[in-house]
Amino acid sequence: MRLRALTRTGFAVALAGAAFAATAPVPTAQAATGNLRITSVVVNGGKDVILSTSAKKVTIKATLSEDSALKEVWLDLENSVGDKMNYHSSRRATCTGSGTVKTCTVTHTLDPRSDLIHNGIAGPRNWKVWVQVDSRDGDFRSGYYPSVGVRRATALTAYAGPEPVRKGATLTVTGRLTAANWNSNSWSGLSGKTVELQYCKASCSAYTTVKRVTSNSTGNLRTTVKATADGYWRWRYPAPNWAAPAVSAADYVDAR
Repeated sequence: MRLRALTRTGFAVALAGAAFAATAPVPTAQAATGNLRITSVVVNGGKDVILSTSAKKVTIKATLSEDSALKEVWLDLENSVGDKMNYHSSRRATCTGSGTVKTCTVTHTLDPRSDLIHNGIAGPRNWKVWVQVDSRDGDFRSGYYPSVGVRRATALTAYAGPEPVRKGATLTVTGRLTAANWNSNSWSGLSGKTVELQYCKASCSAYTTVKRVTSNSTGNLRTTVKATADGYWRWRYPAPNWAAPAVSAADYVDAR
């Protein structure tokens, strides 16, 4: 018995990178009968989903307490604001456990090539899981539970030169910050973002931030520093909550 009518086709969604674990949550819009309890709902192992331009899978796992066999369990993934459904994927879960405690899992596929996935739904807000459980003895429970944030994947490149460089001379460090663009299903430069230039002296035990640089209109980065010793140079993007943090590969410079 499915009480919640689905008015949209659920494209399989997958959250890959980051998720939110909810233990004994207080769901909204809850309906319940009997002694059936939903004790936890965990999406993507509790890590945020990092989505690039290709499909990713995510598992939703619900732990239930119920003294009879389960008839059916649905674990739907949604992004919605009020009555507006931005994204919806509905799948029936597979459950295990012969005693009171049951574990139910389902895998969704989040595909940015779908028209429902666009840059506007990136971030932690408005993602939720709709859980509906029917048991053989007539117990029933349904409601919304906290879900994941879905972030756009980012990438950084770095180059420091000239190399080798004379000690005390000027070293130019360049790079580029890009992000997965779900609107065009491509990688695009991120403009106007603050990126940290970091340095680690040869033998390298820890990086320190030397300066902060703002990316230009195409995501390019460029700055100059003084070469004082051999060492590694890299860029780091801390990222807001709609994007994934990124660190470039380090470029070693021999200062002579």
